[in-house]
Amino acid sequence: MSDAAWDPAVDAPVLALSLGDPAGIGPEIVLRYAEALEKGGSPACRLLVVGDPAALERDRRLIEGAPALPVVEGPEALRQAGLAVGVFGGARALERLPAYGAVDAGAGAASHAWVVEAADLALAGRVAGVVTAPVNKAAWHAGGVTVPGHTEVLQQRAGVPRVLMLLVGGRLRTALATVHVPLADVPALVTTEELVARLELLARTIADGFGPDVPRLAVCGLNPHAGEEGLFGREDLDVIRPAVEAARERGIDAHGPLPADACIPAAAQGAYDAVLAMYHDQALPAVKTIAPREAVNVTLGLPFVRTSVDHGTAFDIAGRGIASDSSLAAAVRLAGEMVGRRAQRGIAGI
Repeated sequence: MSDAAWDPAVDAPVLALSLGDPAGIGPEIVLRYAEALEKGGSPACRLLVVGDPAALERDRRLIEGAPALPVVEGPEALRQAGLAVGVFGGARALERLPAYGAVDAGAGAASHAWVVEAADLALAGRVAGVVTAPVNKAAWHAGGVTVPGHTEVLQQRAGVPRVLMLLVGGRLRTALATVHVPLADVPALVTTEELVARLELLARTIADGFGPDVPRLAVCGLNPHAGEEGLFGREDLDVIRPAVEAARERGIDAHGPLPADACIPAAAQGAYDAVLAMYHDQALPAVKTIAPREAVNVTLGLPFVRTSVDHGTAFDIAGRGIASDSSLAAAVRLAGEMVGRRAQRGIAGI
């Protein structure tokens, strides 16, 4: 591994940025990010926006001084032209612009296609990774898309057996053993075998994308006080503790099961490089409290870097010109850092 610092101003990898639902704030936050760059911001990466230029052009009227983004044939043309942001000319076009703030089947189908097109650029090695603006799952469903969301689309497209959702806010990085499932279903889904597999994936991908080479991982208990030695449930003793022990036997620096209310604050202070939480709302409130406007969603386990804004389409404010690009800027910045770390470790990327 080279010790040379990776300089985005010199190396400037290209990321594909899927535009998100055009009935929401996706186009606006992309334009706000591009505007900030024009005013002297430092780009973490070059961005190839995968979406319909018409949606961006419509939202330009919301932002005084927003730049007109050039349409380019692909990432190679973006790099050759020395552009920080451009729009992919090969992206699927909308049949018509949707109304702001409304579920629209055409917008759902197009925003899904843009995610697939962005993933295909990454899988072909033409971009170093993917950043995603928010989509609306109801619009996807209306547009005939049966896949639940971004993560599942990217996993299927990449053909990988397992991915892991990681939320990053400040110094806190927390991955989820289970994601969008009812709380009543969580105990049956938390198995020793699956936890070991997730800890292996978490250790490897934290090392690859963030560092250090042997990350220190905290593992949350499922029950209050990590079960209090069986008084509050036996899952921590019978399922999670054996998984931690098995992971440690494989060289993973895992610790637990630990009470979530102790290890998550400790991780936010730097005591751990990442936390594996057992369920969605065990982890996300802490991330969003620490970084309410700059939290980033990362998908681990893909053959390319993928980050995302950690907010929705905000239909309630779409078209009003008041959306913030802070989470998008954080997602792009983190993707650039991860690409740099991967490059230093000799992992393929552009």
